Amino acid sequence: MDLGIKGKNALVLASSQGLGLGIATKLCEEGVNVLISGRSTDKLAAAAEKLTSAGPGTAQYTAVDLFDADAAHTLYGAAKDKLGGIDILVNNTGGPPPGDVTTPDSGQWRKQVDAMLIRIIEITNLCVADMKKSGWGRVLTIASSGVVQPIPNLSMSNTIRSSLVGWSKSLSNEVAASGITANMLLPGRIHTERVDQIDAANAKKLGQTVEEVAAATQATIPMGRYGSVDEFASVGAFLVSEPARYVTGSLIRCDGGLIKSV
Repeated sequence: MDLGIKGKNALVLASSQGLGLGIATKLCEEGVNVLISGRSTDKLAAAAEKLTSAGPGTAQYTAVDLFDADAAHTLYGAAKDKLGGIDILVNNTGGPPPGDVTTPDSGQWRKQVDAMLIRIIEITNLCVADMKKSGWGRVLTIASSGVVQPIPNLSMSNTIRSSLVGWSKSLSNEVAASGITANMLLPGRIHTERVDQIDAANAKKLGQTVEEVAAATQATIPMGRYGSVDEFASVGAFLVSEPARYVTGSLIRCDGGLIKSV
């Protein structure tokens, strides 16, 4: 299928590794010019070089920390400078520390809300203003299966990412007539470093080995395994495509059947 996005420009947040890099890779494969971002200049530089070499799209990078108050304006300015504009915005953030809901103090909550919620809203508002002028745009926000089925020991993530659900749906209603879609993509257990970290944290809490925790988790997934980054990224690429122009305001699961609700 021709996704119809060759030559488009995309800003992908938190994309030096993991799910963000996976989506950036898929977009490059479709001929999209991407700006990847994250905190590690070394990782970003290596990833951008690899993506551009593989093509047919190109990749550039900018180092930014979403905990910084000016991060949204830094990202937007870099995208305008390096790409000329943004047609596709992929919102993605790192996850907060594992723990129970009563563990973090109010300062920790505010810090994570700023990075995972406020920064996303800020950068999206900047990009959507330009998308409205062009009459075409895609906003894809990566969240977690925890917004539908809260994940034990990830209370901060469950709480903050759930806030994005109401925001994304509201956004989709407001921008649909301008040719812009806004959707959320929910990973289940996609095998990344983050999943390994979660398994390690749960193993420590339960007094088990990481292998035991991983096996137990995979047993709860109908497909019996963790998903791959490539599988997840392929869904993301479709959601920002031209053929997906009538899909908006949706929560799309890529979880191997992990979420138990209908």
